[in-house]
Amino acid sequence: MVGGMAGGGILLAAAAISAVLILLLRGVLQRYALARPNARSSHREPTPQGGGMAVIAATLATGAAFLLLIGGMVPAGLWPVFAATAFVACVGAWDDIRVIPVAPRLALQAIAVGAVIVALPADLRVAPFLPWSVERGLLFVGGIWFVNLVNFMDGIDWMTVAEVIPVTAGLVILGALGALPEYGVVVALALGGAMIGFAPFNRPVAKLFLGDVGSLPIGLLLGWLLLLLAGRGYLAAALLLPLYYLADATVTLLRRLFRGETPWQAHRQHFYQRAVDDGFTVSGVVARVFAVNLVLATLAAVTVLMPSLVIDIAMLAGGTALVAWLLVRFDCGRP
Repeated sequence: MVGGMAGGGILLAAAAISAVLILLLRGVLQRYALARPNARSSHREPTPQGGGMAVIAATLATGAAFLLLIGGMVPAGLWPVFAATAFVACVGAWDDIRVIPVAPRLALQAIAVGAVIVALPADLRVAPFLPWSVERGLLFVGGIWFVNLVNFMDGIDWMTVAEVIPVTAGLVILGALGALPEYGVVVALALGGAMIGFAPFNRPVAKLFLGDVGSLPIGLLLGWLLLLLAGRGYLAAALLLPLYYLADATVTLLRRLFRGETPWQAHRQHFYQRAVDDGFTVSGVVARVFAVNLVLATLAAVTVLMPSLVIDIAMLAGGTALVAWLLVRFDCGRP
């Protein structure tokens, strides 16, 4: 397993590469990838997007380099995941510059998710009570949702930072407990470090956004890492770690569908967005999300340390109650 010094090296290297790449790319992004305010935006001035290009490049480069240094090779099954991540990042980059219509965008995302699903070990099972083909089909649909989930939730400064850093930290801790393969721990460390390198530029009021080039592949990588965790028998932990993002995005989508609204139309109806509109500060919202994610990571660790159905149900119930409380708090607005 990745040792403390190696883990720290991965984290620092990814953060440094991400930050340096952002500094080098800022001029180009300012010229060609400005995000102009729209119905979904929290910003009022045109702001460059595309910082995710540096985050993903740093993640993939650092992850591959350290796997080569540590083990002498990158596992064969990891190359399709890296290739799919780079592919969906290119799709996101094109969408940042020139908007891609919904149908082809989903089709391209489906290609990337399909490649990741095909690359999974044949014996990896999340729901073994289902036929193998049915389970794979559900994982494919869930993968497409997770890719878009992060994109939908990346609507205010530091929001994805407040999600990805606690989730990847939780994955690293669970990996140290044996719940994640070594290559998964390396990728989680690299992604977390790359987000740390991006964080100063996205601090409210942000000077740079991730863009689809970052949010889409981050969703793909997180979904894959959580799938590895669930495939080792830790489904409760895999649900707890991203529970806030899952709940906010899914409940918001269901609300909009119930009202007959177009799901992909730009909006500001996520709980965290409405909280900002109703009086919460951006910093106050992301601080609450960050704190809740730390608690969720702790609950996930408990399910790994004390594996039993009763513990899994208790921790999921506690995590669900905590997330529900935060959603209600955001929904009510600031007194």
